Amino acid sequence: MFLRRVARPLMMMAKVKETTGIVGLDVVPNAREVLIGLYNKTLTEIKAVPEDEGYRKAVESFTRHRLKVCQEEEDWETIEKRLGCGQVEELIEEAQDELKLIGHMIEWNPWGVPDDYECEVIENDAPVPKHIPLHRPGPLPEEFYKTLEAVNTGTLEDAVSKKDEPAITAGESQSK
Repeated sequence: MFLRRVARPLMMMAKVKETTGIVGLDVVPNAREVLIGLYNKTLTEIKAVPEDEGYRKAVESFTRHRLKVCQEEEDWETIEKRLGCGQVEELIEEAQDELKLIGHMIEWNPWGVPDDYECEVIENDAPVPKHIPLHRPGPLPEEFYKTLEAVNTGTLEDAVSKKDEPAITAGESQSK
C-alpha cells in the first residue's frame, strides 16, 4: 500500500531516459555517479604527467569543469545541457577513452624528448624515406592558375566582369 501511494508517484516524477537513440550505446541509469567517479579517477591519474605539459593542463581543465557541473546538478538532462558535449552516456565513453589515453601517454612519454635531440629534416628535393608514404596531389585545373594570376596582377575584377553572361536568364524563354 505504501509503495502505491508514495514511492510510485515519486518514481514517476523522476525523468527516466528510455534510449540514447544511438545504436550500441545503452542508457546508464546512474550516469551522474559514473561520471563523477571517472572524472575523479582522471584527475588522479593525470598527475603522473609533468605539471607543465599542455596535455595535462588541458585534461585537468576540462575534467574539473565537467566534474563541477556533475556535482552541482542532479538531473542528467541539465548536465547534458550545461556541458553541451552530447549525452551523458557519450560523456562516459569519452571519459573512459581519456583514461586509456592517459595510460598510453605515460607509456609513450612524448614530453621526454631530450633538449639536444635533432629531428631529421626532409627538404623538398631530398629522397623520401621508404617508411614515409608519398602523398602527391594531382594537378590543379587550369582555371585555378588563371584565377591565381588575376589575383596576383590585380585584374581579378576585370576577369570576373568580362565573363560571358548565361545564354538564358531567369524569366526569358529558350526560343528567341
